[in-house]
Amino acid sequence: QVQLVQSGGGLVQAGGSLRLSCLGSGRTFSNYAMGWFRQAPGKEREFVAAINRSGGWLGYADSVKGRFTISRDNAKNTVYLQMNSLKPEDTAVYYCAADRALVTSRSEYWGQGTQVTVSS
Repeated sequence: QVQLVQSGGGLVQAGGSLRLSCLGSGRTFSNYAMGWFRQAPGKEREFVAAINRSGGWLGYADSVKGRFTISRDNAKNTVYLQMNSLKPEDTAVYYCAADRALVTSRSEYWGQGTQVTVSS
């Protein structure tokens, strides 16, 4: 079993930056692909970004491409989401996820969620 604990997030003005962190424990972190999803009020959870086990492959939703960067440090058991040029439409609860294969909305392991609010 994998436990994921998130940190970061908060309130920022449009155009600002935030960094989210997700610390994994319980199993070998490097055995898991990691990803970030978000859920805005009244909307379904949506994919934001993903990274493979080694960090050699990255994937992004079109809505965040060029603004967000996912990275991981396997020595620290942590995955990050650097969010730049934030927009009000980025406001949501953000979740990290872990999976032995591809991270999807049905992945087994999830962080507790962290609120990101972008004011206009």
